[in-house]
Amino acid sequence: MNVGTSVPLPAYTIDPAFMAKKAEELGFESIWYAEHAAVPVKSDSPFPATGGEIPWTYSHFTDPYIALARASAVTSKIKLGTGITLVPERNPLLLAKEIATLDRYSGGRFQFGIGTGWLREETELMGGDFDHRWTQTREAIEVMKELWTKEEAEYHGRYFDFPLVKSYPKPAQDPHPPIIIGGMAKNVLRRVIAHADGWMPNRVTAAEVEESRSKLDAMAAEAGRDPKSITITVYGQLPQKDVVQPLLNAGADRVVVRPEHVDTEKEMGEQLERMAEAIFK
Repeated sequence: MNVGTSVPLPAYTIDPAFMAKKAEELGFESIWYAEHAAVPVKSDSPFPATGGEIPWTYSHFTDPYIALARASAVTSKIKLGTGITLVPERNPLLLAKEIATLDRYSGGRFQFGIGTGWLREETELMGGDFDHRWTQTREAIEVMKELWTKEEAEYHGRYFDFPLVKSYPKPAQDPHPPIIIGGMAKNVLRRVIAHADGWMPNRVTAAEVEESRSKLDAMAAEAGRDPKSITITVYGQLPQKDVVQPLLNAGADRVVVRPEHVDTEKEMGEQLERMAEAIFK
């Protein structure tokens, strides 16, 4: 049973080394960190889950790559994922090196969950083109794949344009860590087949997973890809077996459950134990 755990906010109150080590000991398959680099105090962008104001916790993320690097140093099996990396807010040449380094030092455990973001003001202050953020993200994916798989790489696009460069190290995973596109956008499944290795929906039912699994299998076969190579990771679910198991039965390859915020590592350890008991027993 592939069940991972995400990290509650504020993300910096619990040491990622402690949480990842405890989660691995309890049998969780993966641990996932999200990001928001800087949340504008004034914003007209509605929060997707409610349509209202952005929760105060959204200014309390850590940097996911530093957190996952710390987690990787004290674990050996648990997979290390971003749920998600906001690609339009990052330079892909730097991001490719960060990911390759983390993947290599962790022994090939990184899972590259990505998204384009919903917070216009943040995307724009970080240099992203919000209105064309998927186009920008697609180019960034292409840039990183070139850097990861070639001894010398160049790219000439709308957003990124550079001559032949060398970029090392290369990732441990061949040809690169799995790219998992998050979200429920209209064209997300098509984008998964064209550019990625998996899909990461949130707030999705087992019936929707089953329907999407069937669509992905058909689209993969039509594109000449092995349907089994396309994964579904259902994110942010309640840590209950009667929630998790139907999603796995419907075709999800992994379910990521969400713990609640607690103030101390002792409380987090006890919560993870209760979660493992509820899910795995």
